[in-house]
Amino acid sequence: MSTFKAPKGTYDLIPPFSAKYLAVREAISAPLRKAGYGYVETPGFEDVNLFARGVGESTDIVSKEMYSFETKGGDKLALRPEGTASVLRAALEASLHKQGNLPVKLWYSGSYYRYEKPQKGRYRHFSQVGAEAIGAEDPALDAELIILADQAYRSLGLSNFRILLNSLGDKECRPVYREALQAFLRGLDLDEETLRRAEINPLRVLDDKRADVQKQLVDAPLLRDYLCDACKAYHAEVRMLTTAAGVAFEDDPKLVRGLDYYTRTTFEFVHDGLGSQSAVGGGGRYDGLSEMIGGPALPSVGWALGVDRTVLALEAEGVELDIPAATSVFAVAIGEEARRLLFGKVIELRKEGIAADFSFGGKGLKGSMKDANRSGARLAVVAGERDLAEGVVQLKDMESGEQTAVALDALVESVRAKLA
Repeated sequence: MSTFKAPKGTYDLIPPFSAKYLAVREAISAPLRKAGYGYVETPGFEDVNLFARGVGESTDIVSKEMYSFETKGGDKLALRPEGTASVLRAALEASLHKQGNLPVKLWYSGSYYRYEKPQKGRYRHFSQVGAEAIGAEDPALDAELIILADQAYRSLGLSNFRILLNSLGDKECRPVYREALQAFLRGLDLDEETLRRAEINPLRVLDDKRADVQKQLVDAPLLRDYLCDACKAYHAEVRMLTTAAGVAFEDDPKLVRGLDYYTRTTFEFVHDGLGSQSAVGGGGRYDGLSEMIGGPALPSVGWALGVDRTVLALEAEGVELDIPAATSVFAVAIGEEARRLLFGKVIELRKEGIAADFSFGGKGLKGSMKDANRSGARLAVVAGERDLAEGVVQLKDMESGEQTAVALDALVESVRAKLA
């Protein structure tokens, strides 16, 4: 047994379970690729100030959960706790917004890191697939992203998820609401840290999950009652376009996101089968983030969906993904001459696009056939000295047990016909 273990709050993805994660990533990204989103990949760490400015210094993510460190050269960096700030930084650095085709539509997949108390569905290392549409203020973009996420979840077979939708207003109407909310919060029996947070970013208090705090927030003023006419019209259009596409949602006037950069449209995907960690993804519009990190005005919208929590949601619903076996053909050789010949045939099958594997390690027939069974292959190619003398191999159907002799030079065509 190894001396070392995965760090607390992390996990290893190993076969065959890892295939489920790959299938989820593929399913979430498929609708994005069909909608014109191009793939972007950013470093696992960034300048710590990118997140302090963009995500918000008052957020738990920056103040408590971020893994930050100083390099030998004196650079202050942080492991990325979320994807949006990094993707926007990359787009600005590459001047994608200057190429004349706005919005810039990007999708990404990767690992993120937060120092949180580990529990089921909440890890210190987690995986997300995300999408960002940068440089356009259009309610149709907001609706498109909500619809694409809905399509991704439904393609996986999920049905017991809900979409929560709200508007956080903009720089015109949110300050008025902020003052009203702060006045309300000052009258509550809150601890010192929560009161301090209320002065910096009162919307964060609405996101507090503690029961004693939520009980006091029942009569808190609602942002929807303070929206300006422009934000009301924008939100109405998002709702109309989403509904017209056949995507159901629930209006949640108390929904806020845990990051400071959100404006106007905000949404969350929740699954009631996951207990306290019910959010499987979320996002919204972030029209001022580009300026926060030193770029030009680039109104944008995006989301991130948790791969880990999506897998848990599939398990909660009892959904089994149709994941094909990694191997279609498994070669079993008896004797050295057969080993050399069948190894060459395995390489040939792979070149022809057929997933093939080989019984390595010089095992006998019985052990090799056990390997063939464990591989999940549909077919086994078996050959010994007698077969080679006759110029044939035995092609065995692992499901029916039927075995037929096939000429060596016709193996690829015979395998292709059997697998069709």
